[in-house]
Amino acid sequence: MTGAEQLAVLVGGLGAGILSSTVGVASLLSFPILLAVGLPPVVANASNTIGMTPAGLSGSFGYRRELREHPRIAFLVLVLCAAGSVAGAALLLALPPGVFEAVVPWLILVTSVLVGVQPAITRRLRARRGLDAADRMQMSPATAFWATLTGVYGGYFGAGSGVMMVAVLGFGLDLELRVVNALKTLAVGAANVVATLIFLVLADLDWVAIGLLAAGSVVGGYVGAHIGRRMPPTVLRVLIVIVGVTASVLLLVRG
Repeated sequence: MTGAEQLAVLVGGLGAGILSSTVGVASLLSFPILLAVGLPPVVANASNTIGMTPAGLSGSFGYRRELREHPRIAFLVLVLCAAGSVAGAALLLALPPGVFEAVVPWLILVTSVLVGVQPAITRRLRARRGLDAADRMQMSPATAFWATLTGVYGGYFGAGSGVMMVAVLGFGLDLELRVVNALKTLAVGAANVVATLIFLVLADLDWVAIGLLAAGSVVGGYVGAHIGRRMPPTVLRVLIVIVGVTASVLLLVRG
């Protein structure tokens, strides 16, 4: 890589780190940059996962106050997404690169819309079934299943997995959006850590790209946590929807 390309990867890591802790579409910034500087798709994907792992760790540290509010849910999210990512990483190494890429834009689009309409749907369901917030403070089997499936996707490709996790937890639990955002950051980080361990042993990697992404993302993840905590819930939700829909459209156009 040239000096300009290295700078682009570093800045991309910083921006993606911020996105990881706020709107949850980090890889949609960092992954295309790696492709643009000449990395093959599978190498770029694996290198991107490893390079973005520090963002999940620093972002989770930045959200530590929110994660302490619901330690049992945080633990379950951590375990489920880590377990799911094992299958996702295995799929990346075993299947042709384009197998899931055709459906990625549609997944992101649908989940972005779900994030937007989730409060209204939840209010209707609660009124119809006579539920209060206390009834939805524990993770149901259905929520656990979808959280695990999101972990599988995160280990495979990951772009938009944060948006998907916001939708899953938003529908399954009655938690403040800032807490859901913290859990989403933890989930993405957990999936990346496990996938990283697998990729370090089995995948072809570009260590220059990994180092530059990691240096930028570790700062961006922590900064993004502070931004996400202070952002009004409605603003954060609108931004998640806008960024998610935009990313899906760009992926569809590129495809």
